[in-house]
Amino acid sequence: MCKIDELIQQLCPDGVQFMELGEVYDFKYGTGNTIPTIGGKYPVYGSNGLVGTHDEYNSEDAPVIGHIGAYAGIVNWGHGKHFVTYNGVICKLKSDKALSMYAYYQLLQQDFLSLAHSGSQPFVSYGMLNKVKVPIPPLEIQIEIVKTLDLFTELEAELEAELEAELKARKKQYTFYRDALLGFQGKNVEWKTLGEIAFYPKSRISSTMVNETNYVGVDNLLQDRKGKTFSTYVPTKGNLIEFRENDVLIGNIRPYLKKIWFANTNGGTNGDVIVVRLKEPYLNNYSPKFLYFLLATDTFFDYNMQFSKGAKMPRGERNAILKYKVPIPPIEEQNRIVDILDKFESLVNSISSGLPAEIEGRRKQYEYYRNQLLTFKPLNN
Repeated sequence: MCKIDELIQQLCPDGVQFMELGEVYDFKYGTGNTIPTIGGKYPVYGSNGLVGTHDEYNSEDAPVIGHIGAYAGIVNWGHGKHFVTYNGVICKLKSDKALSMYAYYQLLQQDFLSLAHSGSQPFVSYGMLNKVKVPIPPLEIQIEIVKTLDLFTELEAELEAELEAELKARKKQYTFYRDALLGFQGKNVEWKTLGEIAFYPKSRISSTMVNETNYVGVDNLLQDRKGKTFSTYVPTKGNLIEFRENDVLIGNIRPYLKKIWFANTNGGTNGDVIVVRLKEPYLNNYSPKFLYFLLATDTFFDYNMQFSKGAKMPRGERNAILKYKVPIPPIEEQNRIVDILDKFESLVNSISSGLPAEIEGRRKQYEYYRNQLLTFKPLNN
């Protein structure tokens, strides 16, 4: 940034020329009746970015501004030698005073939506776009700004890749240790069917006793063993299947989604979710969390899929699930394994939750520096 500051002091100490966007770009509405197709030759960009393909194009490599509806004012880049757009304004650079990428970065700075026409839905017009003024410093300065911002973009992408690689490695490590710790085949351990140590409770709970935090359906059970989230739908009448703290809840639709949750509260669910509870004789010598870890393995979900019924939306077969065999190691060994896997889960979950926050923090940092680089004192004429 020091070089850019030096150039600004050298080339435009009194300020920078501002130009209306209508002087920088020729604007053209995208084809309104273009219907995206599958397998077309050219990418289609709508108000919300890439939306499909088409066999004919109506523009070339250029920015696109969403001009109507929910995505009005959002700026995308129609990458590719040829592309198609509809519900978007194509921005064709016409001024030799602006570099294409510099002008694009200036578009990203603008709050077009706040200037959009009101009505049944927001609408960005040519007239509004034409009058927006942006700073156009000398080309030497633009070149350095684009280099700097491109570098920021590259570093951001590298950071995301590194964080995602770390998360993937941790998950792989966790899976390895989980499978090793729970792999009792060939060991001198007693085995029983799930139905011998656990059961499906039949008790019911009134819908008046549940809310978005303790009602569990397949929709708010998360895929890939990630627990659950708040429910967006809560029944308001009738009775529900009751679950209790330390029960294991398994999504019974499309078992390959691996939806499972270890209950930390009491609540209610429906017939699309299986509730597994330890039988009374095993409450003191079998860990419910150990049972959860056993049922959260790929081995169990593969078994569940093997006996599931239905093609488009397979369901786990309840009787077959009760025949699934589980090991019965000493309770001390169960607790040791639970303690290790809890720590691994906590580590993986902390990385999983921290990843979006870290990326968002870097994006805000990038936006801050972009704003600093693209903000100039206007030339006082």
